[in-house]
Amino acid sequence: MLSNKIQGQHTRGKTARNRLRQIDVLTLRYDANVITRQDGLFNQAKWCDLGYGAEPVTTLESAARFRQRRANLPVLGIEIDPDRVALASQFADQYTSFRVGGFNFSLLPKEKIRAIRAYNVLRQYEEQAVIDAYDAMSERILPQGLLVEGTCNPFGQYSVTNMVRRLAKPNSQGKLWHIEAMVFAYRFKTPFDPIDFQTVLPKNLIHKMVPGQPINDFFSEWKNQAQLNAHLKTWGHRQWFVGIAKALKAQGYHIDCHPWYLRHGFLVWKNPQI
Repeated sequence: MLSNKIQGQHTRGKTARNRLRQIDVLTLRYDANVITRQDGLFNQAKWCDLGYGAEPVTTLESAARFRQRRANLPVLGIEIDPDRVALASQFADQYTSFRVGGFNFSLLPKEKIRAIRAYNVLRQYEEQAVIDAYDAMSERILPQGLLVEGTCNPFGQYSVTNMVRRLAKPNSQGKLWHIEAMVFAYRFKTPFDPIDFQTVLPKNLIHKMVPGQPINDFFSEWKNQAQLNAHLKTWGHRQWFVGIAKALKAQGYHIDCHPWYLRHGFLVWKNPQI
C-alpha cells in the first residue's frame, strides 16, 4: 500500500548546467534498454528525475539526451516543493510532466515508472532513512527497472553512483532492490586522485569508511594501486586511471574493464560487497 504522506526533505536545490551529463552517459551505456524498451508494461512507462531542484535543468537536459534514443520517452520530474513544481510546469509538454512528491510520490492510474534517478538528494539523511527511501522508490519502479542514486561534486567532475536493480520478487533480506554495481565516474578535467571520491560517497557508505568495512578496504587497495602504478602518469591521468582499474581487477575486485568504460572515466564495480 502506497502512503499518501510525502516522504522526504527540502533540498537547497542549486545545480550547474550539465552537472549530470556523465550520469546520463553512464545510464545509456550501462542499460540503454531500460530507457528504450517498449514491450509490455514498459510501453508508456516513464523515466523519473526525483528531486530536480530549484529549476528543472537536469530533467530537461536528460530528457533531451534520452530522447535521442527514444523520441517519445515520457519523462516525469518530482519535487517536494510546490513552488518549484509550479515553476517547472511551464516547461511541460506532451511527453514531459512535473509533480509534487517525495520518495513515495503518488502514481496516477495505470502509470508505470521504468527508472528513477535520485541524485544529490540523499546525503542529508540518516542511513536508515536512505534505506527507507530505496524501499519507497523501488515500489514504484517496474521489475527489471533501475534506480540510479548517487552524489557528485558541484560541477559533476567526479561522482559515485549506486546502480540499483528493481527485483521481480523480494530477495533473502526482504528487499525489492539490489545494488548490482557501484560506479566511480571521473571526467579527467582535474588531476585524478582516488581520495576525491570519498567526498561524494552515497550516504549508505559514508559511515562505513572505517577499518574492517569492505568499502574502506576497497579504497585502501585503490590508493595502494594508484601508488604502485604511478609511473603511468607519464602518459596522462587517463592511462593511469585505466592501469589502476586493471590492477584492482587483478587483486580480485569485480571491475568491469570494458575499454569504453575505462576510456570514458568509469570504474564499474560489479556486485560490490558493501
